[in-house]
Amino acid sequence: MSESKLSLAAEAYLYGYPLVYNLSEMINATSKPGMFNAPVNIFGHARKLLGAETKFVSANNDTLYSVAVVDVTDEPQVLHLPDTDDRYYVMQFVDAWTNNFAYLGRRATGTKEGLYLLARRGWSGDAPEGLTLVEVPTSVFAIVGRYAAEQSDEDVATVGRLQDDTRLTPLSLYPERPDNSGRELGDRDPFPYDERVDGELEFWEQFRSWMKLFPPPAAEQDYIGKFEPLGLLADESPYVDAGAELAEMLQAGKEECLAFIKENMSLGEPVNGWKLSPHVFDYNLDYLGIGTLPDWVFQDRDKAHFVRAIAARVGLWGNHGYEANYLQTFDDDRGEKLDGARKYVLHFDELPPVDAFWSITMYDVPDFYLAANPIDRYSIGDRTPGLSYNQDGSLDIYIQHESPGPDKEANWLPAPAGAFRPILREYQPRPEALDGTWVAPPVSRVE
Repeated sequence: MSESKLSLAAEAYLYGYPLVYNLSEMINATSKPGMFNAPVNIFGHARKLLGAETKFVSANNDTLYSVAVVDVTDEPQVLHLPDTDDRYYVMQFVDAWTNNFAYLGRRATGTKEGLYLLARRGWSGDAPEGLTLVEVPTSVFAIVGRYAAEQSDEDVATVGRLQDDTRLTPLSLYPERPDNSGRELGDRDPFPYDERVDGELEFWEQFRSWMKLFPPPAAEQDYIGKFEPLGLLADESPYVDAGAELAEMLQAGKEECLAFIKENMSLGEPVNGWKLSPHVFDYNLDYLGIGTLPDWVFQDRDKAHFVRAIAARVGLWGNHGYEANYLQTFDDDRGEKLDGARKYVLHFDELPPVDAFWSITMYDVPDFYLAANPIDRYSIGDRTPGLSYNQDGSLDIYIQHESPGPDKEANWLPAPAGAFRPILREYQPRPEALDGTWVAPPVSRVE
């Protein structure tokens, strides 16, 4: 599993895929209608827990999202966070290349009210008193906020009030205008590229343009030099009038890379069928700020590039394992692919060890979207109302397409009719959840 096995065009696609996919999602979040979409420098809030109508890779059903695409090119932004009264939340900071570079929230900074100044690294202005500086490595980045919410209208409304108190204000307008209106960017496009290029070459033009706008770190400048023959370092777009030979080479590289990603999509070593991969988001090697753990990094840049692309494909905007640990499985206890045509039981003798909460969420395959079902239940976990435990404290979760019957429906996680992939999420996992001391049980097929 090394990019050295790939052709030059495939290696370039692997390197650029997270950047292009990430910024494309940011464009969607700031220009199209959506549950948590909003203009740049304004938070968009999901006012209900996400369901099957949400077409986002591996979206969770445990928290209400509050997402902002932030641009500090012109000036810093002031971020206000409310007191959540010990409710779990996290504000995850993701740069243009999908690197998680800072965290604010229950684990990282506590749940008291906070004020933060978001500014480019090296900013030399004067920070107002009482603001904690958060330096950002790229001028445009995403804040992916998650507030834990229970499956009740009352609790969702409570979180809604917290969301309303989560706001950005341009520094030049602080504190006179401490609202959530941000500042309009006018006609400036934060993600420009030559739009004359479309079709199969659009990716490469976006990659070329956005890599210039958000340069890779100094440690990778020599590395990207190898992509010059592909036109990726050109000042003017070579793709407007690309010759057939270049276009064919780039398309072949894309197809090779996507096949490589698909082949290696299941990261981590399987234990009872579950892929334990707490380090899947450790590819940030260059800037780790507030709330991060600096020792959670890969030592090999080739591995970081590879894992970064896989992570973008299967779980864009996922957290480091120490914030939220993700276990996924495609296989049952017999080593066969999970399928809604069969019935399964997940039996916990010991529940997942967490300091916040845990859940299991159902996704379809191959898109990894939340799976539609007749009872609108997309996840199940320790906060699920009416969950029924066995007399010895153990827990059985019934995973199947059809209802297991009224006596078991409280513990039913509905599956789609075909292939599926559940994810076990552990929020604020304890050490034994990360080091393999605690092991998730297999998904057992029943006849």
